[in-house]
Amino acid sequence: MTDITSIGVIGGGVMGSGIAQALAVGGCSVTVRDLNDDLIAKSRHTIVDGRYGLNRGAERGKTTREDADAALAGLSWTTDLKDLANVDMVIEAVPEDLELKKKVFAELDGIVGAQAIFASNTSGLAISDLNKAVSEGRRPRFIGMHWFSPAPVMKLVELVHAPETAEETVQALESLCQRSGKVSIRVKDAPGRYGFVANRIYFAAVREAQKVLEDGIASVEDINKAMVYGFNWPVGPLAMIEGATKGWQ
Repeated sequence: MTDITSIGVIGGGVMGSGIAQALAVGGCSVTVRDLNDDLIAKSRHTIVDGRYGLNRGAERGKTTREDADAALAGLSWTTDLKDLANVDMVIEAVPEDLELKKKVFAELDGIVGAQAIFASNTSGLAISDLNKAVSEGRRPRFIGMHWFSPAPVMKLVELVHAPETAEETVQALESLCQRSGKVSIRVKDAPGRYGFVANRIYFAAVREAQKVLEDGIASVEDINKAMVYGFNWPVGPLAMIEGATKGWQ
């Protein structure tokens, strides 16, 4: 089984930064690649001083100062894809656009070592569509790795396997999730349907919440309260949308 110790994360936005932080806390060496220095500075700020960043985690007693410093020491940033040539694994966390993701993976396929695992943090695009961007030889090591927001806090990771995905690849990511304090589930790729497991169920709840709002039955605030205090959701269905897209302030 592949021993994953060095990881490249493509895209340092809300999800990419959170994923990088969680993996660094888990003991991995992580390099975040983004397009320019301004985006890199924003990513670093999110990881170090964001609401769920390393400094606040140490202040709240969620981690020790020593562990937070060790995680930060394991992080680096770059604008050059070639700096990821020797990593054990690459996780793509760019915007949810099929063609953009395929373009990124196609470029990476010619740079990153042949034995490295490729993973996409897509929220629901078919892995058997995305893996067409890489060579046939890479496809057994191509998998979906869907994290939840905010990634440093949320425990679940969906591991989405296409028919071509090797069992060894799934097992390697299960081990990585365990080392990073995450709970993984196996999900069979389902082309033509968006959302894997959790999001398909969640989207159904959001649709109903929006219908309740449109019918004038309750306010946004009270709809969110209903699920927080009635079902112990951490946030309500309408509040989750904003946090996941704009970031957690």
